[in-house]
Parts: sequence; structure tokens; C-alpha cells
Amino acid sequence: MNLKSKKVFVTGGTGFIGANLVQLLVQEGYAVKALVRPSSRLDNLSNLDVEIVKGDLNDPDLWQQMVGCQYLFHVAAHYSLWQKDKEVLYRHNVLGTRNVLASAKLAGVERTVYTSSVAAIGAGGGGRVVNETYQSPFEELIGHYKKSKYLAEQEAMQAARAGEEVVVVNPSTPIGPGDIKPTPTGGDIILRFLRQQMPVYVDTGLNFVDVRDVAWGHLLALQKGKSGDRYILGHQNLTLKELLNRLAQITGLRAPQQAVPAWLPLSVAWVDEKILVPLGKSPSVPLDGVRMAKQPMYYDASKAVQELGLPQSSLNTALQDAVDWFVAQGYVNQRVRKEN
Repeated sequence: MNLKSKKVFVTGGTGFIGANLVQLLVQEGYAVKALVRPSSRLDNLSNLDVEIVKGDLNDPDLWQQMVGCQYLFHVAAHYSLWQKDKEVLYRHNVLGTRNVLASAKLAGVERTVYTSSVAAIGAGGGGRVVNETYQSPFEELIGHYKKSKYLAEQEAMQAARAGEEVVVVNPSTPIGPGDIKPTPTGGDIILRFLRQQMPVYVDTGLNFVDVRDVAWGHLLALQKGKSGDRYILGHQNLTLKELLNRLAQITGLRAPQQAVPAWLPLSVAWVDEKILVPLGKSPSVPLDGVRMAKQPMYYDASKAVQELGLPQSSLNTALQDAVDWFVAQGYVNQRVRKEN
């Protein structure tokens, strides 16, 4: 189908995945209208030919902003592993998604790509690699972020069953430039490594993918995806230790050599959230984040590669570009150079 020259409505365009998607859409000739919160930083959208409208996912008149747009990318989500954010997670991710999809239907949007997450799928257990056919039982999904993303995905699937054209994509852990509010499972790890704030590591693993491939995965899902289906946008499964070793090779900085047993950060996180927070102090380690790290989250993106043509770009290039971006943007005090 010829989709170019069509108008696209994007939520979450100021975020990591959303900004890379907006850049791609503009590059590919789409007219883009981006919904942003009044408080959002617009750095990632500067110098782009994008129509910006301010509002909230739960605005009852949101549909009016979508009128005239043929396609919707609903990328916006609240990402937090802190238990205190439970209510905002469900309000933003679940109720917000319900309102966005209802608004799209009312506005006559022809096709929607909803950005879910592998968090909604859950981990296979024991380091098992899983694909789109797998689903952790709801009660086994760790933390309110994962549960909210699962419920939001169900909203998208329900809309598809009711006749809307809705394709679901499930990004794994994106890495690359533009991670303006460093994501806990990607950019934050890279940034802490660059700042040499990781004396030890947890024995876990994740699926990593170049954020620009994730952006392409969204566009390819719009063009080729099957309504009511979900597609994992991922690439390579790595242990955290393997990722840190790659960062060491890129930067010349020393990777942590010692793993810590899971109970140690779990204890620190429990003290942080259960004792420090009620006392009005800022916690440093989210309990749900540590609980999640106890089991590797490995995924198979073959479906998206074969059916959509999802690119599988070099992770080393994505890591190098992420490092360069963090340095250039002043996230790191001193320039990081690879030692010869």
C-alpha cells in the first residue's frame, strides 16, 4: 500500500523511541502531527518539520486533534519501576490507551500501530528464549509497569477484534542516540557505566536492539503488519556482563568484574522503597527493577524480521552512537575515548 504523503498522528514523540520514529517518518515523507504533554522537553523534535499539539492521552476531546490524520502511532507510555507510581501507570498506560484508540476510531483513523513492550509478554523463565506466542500469566508479571503494559495491550487487541485496524509491536531494550531521559534497562546502564558507577553487576540478561531499527519496525508494521497481531522488535540476547564487556571495548573503560547475588540489591531496594520513601527520602534502587533482573528476558524477533523486514543493525554501532550522544549532550563530565 502507498502510505507516503499521508498524515500521521504520533503520541510520545518526545521520548526515546517516539523521537526516532518521528525523525524517520519525516525523512520518509510523511506529514507528522505530534501530541506532547505541556511539560515535555522538545529537544528531540527540534529542527524537524512537525506539527506539535499539546495535550494529554486522557483528554476527552483528543479525537478532534486526530481529524485529518490517516494513521496513528500510539507510542506514549509512562515508564516507571517505582511502586509509588502504580496509579499513574494504570491511568496513563491503560486508560490512556483506551481513550487514544477510541479517539482514533471517532476521528476516522484508518490504521494504528500500538507500541507495547516485551514487558507485556513476560520472561520465559530460566533464560528461555520466547516469541510472540508466549504469554506469562498476568499474576506472574513483575511490577505494575509490566502489568499496566499487558492490560494496555489487551485494550489494543480488543479494539482490533472490534474492527479497528490495530497492529501491536513489542520493542525489547532499545539502545542508541536520543535517550533523553535514560531508560532504566538501556540508557541508564550505559550512562552508569560511562560514569563508572557500576562496581559490580547482576547476573542477568536482556534482548537489545538499535532504537533506529525499532523506529523502522513501527513503520514496517504500519505498512505490512497484520491487524490483531503482535511483533517483537528486538535483535540480540546478551547477558549484562556481555553488554558491559562490549562497552569496555568501545570506550576503554574497565568493566565490572564481580557479580553480586540477587538478594543483595533486593535487600537494598526493599530498604529504599519500604523505609526511606515513607520517611520522605529519595530511593535509589526500585524494588520491582531488582525483582525483574533476577531472571533474564530473552526474545526471538524472527517473526518481525521475516514478515516485516525488521532490520538487524550492529549493536556495537548502536552502543557507540549512544556513548557519543551521551558525551556530546553533556551527560558525562569528561570525554570518553577508546584507549589504543
